[in-house]
Amino acid sequence: MTHHLDVVTMPSYFEKRYDSKALKIAASAIVFIFLIPYTASVYNGLSNLFEMAFGIPYKYCVLAMAILTAVYVIVGGYVATAINDFIQGCIMLVGIVLIILAVLNNQGGLTSAVAKMAEVVATDSVGNTTSPGAFASIFGPDPLGLLGVVVLTSLGTWGLPQMVHKFYAIKDEKAVKTGTIVSTFFALVVSGGCYFLGGFGRLFDSPAIYSESGAIAYDAIVPYILETSLPDVLIAVVIMLVLSASMSTLSSLVLTSSSTLTIDFIKETFVKDMSDKKQVLLMRILIVFFIVISVVIALDPPTFIAQLMGISWGALAGAFLAPFMYGLYWKGVTRLSVWACFIFGVALTVSNVYLKFIASSINAGAIAMIGGLIIVPVVSLFTPKFENHFTDKIFSCFAK
Repeated sequence: MTHHLDVVTMPSYFEKRYDSKALKIAASAIVFIFLIPYTASVYNGLSNLFEMAFGIPYKYCVLAMAILTAVYVIVGGYVATAINDFIQGCIMLVGIVLIILAVLNNQGGLTSAVAKMAEVVATDSVGNTTSPGAFASIFGPDPLGLLGVVVLTSLGTWGLPQMVHKFYAIKDEKAVKTGTIVSTFFALVVSGGCYFLGGFGRLFDSPAIYSESGAIAYDAIVPYILETSLPDVLIAVVIMLVLSASMSTLSSLVLTSSSTLTIDFIKETFVKDMSDKKQVLLMRILIVFFIVISVVIALDPPTFIAQLMGISWGALAGAFLAPFMYGLYWKGVTRLSVWACFIFGVALTVSNVYLKFIASSINAGAIAMIGGLIIVPVVSLFTPKFENHFTDKIFSCFAK
């Protein structure tokens, strides 16, 4: 459908699929605004790790990563980014396996680590002590909280422009089948490894993971695990692993945000006869602008990494997931249902940042996504449909 509609960004898809330039402009604004906290969270995580490994002050790590990202994306562009993504993915596969083995070895093996987890006293969301052994169970002491994380990090990726954008470069259907197998295997190893590794964080209790106020500094846990579990050689591998993952993510975020704002917002709204050369120049300027804002947030983050990601992914996937997925397979999606989903996803996420009616922004993001999947079909049943000839033309690509 992407090739059929001749689109290169998700906002362009919304314009062509739902015959609305206003939807494209709104989507491009949402993309640019809400990719910023996600980028800041990546800088935050990467810089914490570099501070642990090399003793370099956090703020200098953030600035160094920002400069590296700018050079990497501006000079290399899309093709260089795609090639690097492949190399970095290979490093990530090896790295996560080595880390898991090292952490388990540090705790005396898998059986010993699980036995130690069973001894840890668990508390629920309001601070009440739960039954012993909760951390050694499959779903832990807070199954709903875990479900929120799974929904955000697994379902959410289907509606994130920087994730979907990569698949627009697929050449043919054979590559789709190959990509399905490769990406599923990669997700199983890397995501599964991260969930597995994260569960054992409770075994590494130390003053190093607490802030001056006595609260847990969640972003310090994994660096502390690595520092106490890994030899210097493996720490070097981990630095490569996290740098690879972060640079891959950062390049996608920066390219997506700058290209979307240039092609879908500025060109459509203000400078309609912009040449290709001016588009590239403007994209490079916006890359720098986007990185600067992200760095400012990363230097003084309002919350920890996962919560920043919850705000970003909640707004983006909450707004885009349902209109994108339903729009690919169902002719009955209406324009008003897409607007309703955009408003719901953004409004829920932003209002929760200030009002805190949902304690965790991760759970708020998950609710925004699931809510959108309900809102789009319900609103579509009661709002004006597109003409048959329009939807038939859109879906003719599947008949080839």
